[in-house]
Amino acid sequence: MQNQMDSALRGRLAEVQDRIAKAAEKANRDPAAITLVAITKTFPLDFARKAYALGVRHFGENRVQEGIEKWQDNRPFWPNSMETLHLVGHLQRNKVRRAVQLFDRIDSVDSLELAEDISRISGELGRTTDILIEVNTSGEQQKYGIHPAYTAEFASEILELPNLKLLGLMTVGPLTNDNSLIAETYSLLRWLSADLYSVDLLSGDVLSMGMSNDFEIAIAEGATEIRLGTALFGTRSQA
Repeated sequence: MQNQMDSALRGRLAEVQDRIAKAAEKANRDPAAITLVAITKTFPLDFARKAYALGVRHFGENRVQEGIEKWQDNRPFWPNSMETLHLVGHLQRNKVRRAVQLFDRIDSVDSLELAEDISRISGELGRTTDILIEVNTSGEQQKYGIHPAYTAEFASEILELPNLKLLGLMTVGPLTNDNSLIAETYSLLRWLSADLYSVDLLSGDVLSMGMSNDFEIAIAEGATEIRLGTALFGTRSQA
């Protein structure tokens, strides 16, 4: 059974890497410029360890508490390992301290109050925290993220805060089979990023967009990071 799981993960990763390469080639992009963030929500830590052994270096969790239970006493995986842990889900302000202590990057900053809390607590802990702004490019009310029109103003406000490094933007694509609509939401994030980067409001050019069902569209629209769970690890349990 263990060997079957290892073989399945190896096969899925190879398939994902092939799809990334083909999508990048079609878009005249270098596949090496696209970072794979393995989303380990609901999957045991052993899945992440095996993915690390196969070359994956970035991992994402949706919930702070699950991240603590899974990762807090298990980092690094082994001496000199170099995994990077992302919080990709919504962060409640009462969990900021625990998030800053555990995660290397917070990819879902969507309010000034949250950014101020991360900045303050990062200073208390003597660190600088890498962050992304989450933008609601689809306009869906049930989704987190700031309104696209507020992105530049929000980035300017973050720039005034100490102990934060704003590396780029993140969005979640719409749940639809309309590929043109998905592409529009990702194109908007790319445009916003280019606009902010051109006036020195970003310290990096990270575009985190695209998940298991639409990452090839995201790559075509300029994603530098894609967030994959099911495509790598299979169907997850409900949580």
